[in-house]
Amino acid sequence: MNTIVCKFGGSSLASAEQFRKVKEIIQSDPARRYVVASAPGKRNAKDIKITDLLYRACAAAREGRPYEEILGTIGGRYDGIASELGIPFDTASEMEALRQHLAISPDPEFCASRGEHIGAKLLAAYLGFPFYDAKDGIVFRPDGTLSARRTDKALGEGLAGLPCAVIPGFYGAEENGRIRTFSRGGSDVTGALAARAVHAGVYENWTDVSGMLFCDPRIVQDPQTIPYVTYRELRELSYMGASVLHEDAVFPVSAAGIPIHIMNTNRPGDDGTRIVPALPAGYRMRTVTGIAGKKGFSSILIEQSMMNSTVGFGAKLLAILASYGVPFEHCPTGIDTMSVVVETAHFTEHREEILSDIQKELMPERVLVEDGLAMIAVVGCGMVASRGCAARIFRTVADAGINIRMIDQGSSELNIILGVDEADFEDAIRSIYREFR
Repeated sequence: MNTIVCKFGGSSLASAEQFRKVKEIIQSDPARRYVVASAPGKRNAKDIKITDLLYRACAAAREGRPYEEILGTIGGRYDGIASELGIPFDTASEMEALRQHLAISPDPEFCASRGEHIGAKLLAAYLGFPFYDAKDGIVFRPDGTLSARRTDKALGEGLAGLPCAVIPGFYGAEENGRIRTFSRGGSDVTGALAARAVHAGVYENWTDVSGMLFCDPRIVQDPQTIPYVTYRELRELSYMGASVLHEDAVFPVSAAGIPIHIMNTNRPGDDGTRIVPALPAGYRMRTVTGIAGKKGFSSILIEQSMMNSTVGFGAKLLAILASYGVPFEHCPTGIDTMSVVVETAHFTEHREEILSDIQKELMPERVLVEDGLAMIAVVGCGMVASRGCAARIFRTVADAGINIRMIDQGSSELNIILGVDEADFEDAIRSIYREFR
């Protein structure tokens, strides 16, 4: 029996009703032995996530403002869930430990981690599973980065003696015991690390959507669900913001060849999306797997005759950007031209200094900055074997009356990146979706 590691997001654990759904899912398959829990999320649009309340309480304590009312709200959420489920749970002791921490030396990472810590203890009590504290298995370095090697060893050894367990997501600890957290959504990473540590057959990520969608549902109404997506395709789509999974969660499981299954807690019968090393035999590969995009880019265009024969020209340009901490996104070039696409938010603060350094260091004939660009990624393993795919993309965008400002294709031919005016962003995505759905 292949072990299954399940991670349940905040929406899946927001209320007693959701806890019941989680228990039913876990009990439906005995292979679901290890459960990673997020902090309770919103119960409705006007609600506040537990993690946000914890950050508020910590900020109030650090600024000398009262926080008892916030703690009362947090404790009330857990008490309400436990009461409705009919299980004994000592919320008071957990809240008192948090209160003492806030009174002495409020640390945002420790405070934020208590949402998962208390929630996982409550879920463990409800399921009758042992509680395994993530601080004992998720190892951080003093600089706040994850030690993957030590984590794999510690977590593997810690879970080896437990036939099943509930593990709080989102946090771990340094060797000195100091609590450290991942970025928001980091419970996905905890689940992936647990899956690798126990050599799971599959990592199930349960959320409130039935898998990844072909494109943003805020732009296209009811887009199709993606049945299968490879790790490589996911990375390309995640880069443009299209993911129901924390981007760092891919690495632990992809290295171990463990598939991820995105599933809906509220509709467990839906197929969801399977994220796999390679598409299964017999699966009819689509030309385009998904479309994603973001606004907020700027293009720096440099023109210089004989640029192609000037050794180190591109390296110097990128070094200027690096000196101001500005990463580049794309770098399409010509014989006498070079464009660098950057996120406008990264570029704005040092805009004038960067342009001045370009003039001084490279002495170009012309420098032009264009703001208001949106980037669209059309991604699919099937594109490389599909003749005329690029032509179809360009034609359908042109037929929609949209001017393409930039084109960039990766060397793997896994994706094609288009740059369009922000005003044309949504229409461009809709036109591509209609062509390839």
